[in-house]
Parts: sequence; structure tokens; C-alpha cells
Amino acid sequence: MKKHFLLLSLFLAVFASCKKDSKFDANAQAAKDETAIQAYLAANPSIDATKDASGVYYQVITEGTGANPTATSTVTVNYVGKLLDGTQFDAGTGLAANLQGGIIKGWKTGLLHGKVNGRLLLIIPSGLAYGNTSPSAKVPANSVLVFTIDILSIQ
Repeated sequence: MKKHFLLLSLFLAVFASCKKDSKFDANAQAAKDETAIQAYLAANPSIDATKDASGVYYQVITEGTGANPTATSTVTVNYVGKLLDGTQFDAGTGLAANLQGGIIKGWKTGLLHGKVNGRLLLIIPSGLAYGNTSPSAKVPANSVLVFTIDILSIQ
């Protein structure tokens, strides 16, 4: 009995120590994301992106018309999503995105920079996207995401 207890205790100690080693460090990941974004921008000099207060980089490619959306707006968009290496992981047409709803944080803040008939480029750090989780096989955990978004309407 003592032998089984000792083995169980040893197993739990090893398991617990492994779990501590895999603790996610959001600050370290944010620094990695920033380095990756800066390298991406350096490799793509045609991108003239601005970093907003949330940490999202955006470029207004086409200005559009009218007012910008608010945090309570629903914005209908066409979009293409890519990883920093250019791999496309998603695209959609006519998506109604409620800025209070179930979209990633980077969209909630990034879309505020657009207008109807405008086009935005958003570069979203992983912490404002899917974080250290993988939403699909196409998007690894801790991925910086790049979206080209055409705003069709704002309600």
C-alpha cells in the first residue's frame, strides 16, 4: 500500500511540475507578437499601418464615406483573413459583425477605423485574436492575424 501511495505521489508531483512549466506568459507573447509584426511591416514597406491604443495595427486603404461605426454598431463586411506568412485561413462575404457580439477583440476595435465603402487592413496581435488557443487547424495558437476588410454597411 505504501508503495502505491509513493508511486501516486511521485506521479502527481511530476505532473504538477510539468503543468507549471507550461504556464502561459501573456506579456512574453505580446512581445513576440510585436517583434513579428514589426518584421512583417519591414518586409512589406507598402503597408503604412498605425498602432491604435488597443494594440491593433490598422491601415485605411480606402477611406469610405459617412461616419465611423461605434462600439454598438453592426457592420456588414467582406473579408479575407491570413497569417503573417500569407496563408489564408478564412474569407467571407456579407458577414454581419455586431461589435458587441462574438467577434475577436481586434475586430471590435479595428473596425472602428472604417467607413461604408471603405477598406481596412488590420494586423491583430494574438492577444486580441484567439490568444493561446487554436480555433481551427488552420490557425495555430498565438497567431498574429492579418485581415483585409471591406465595409459594406454600418447599422
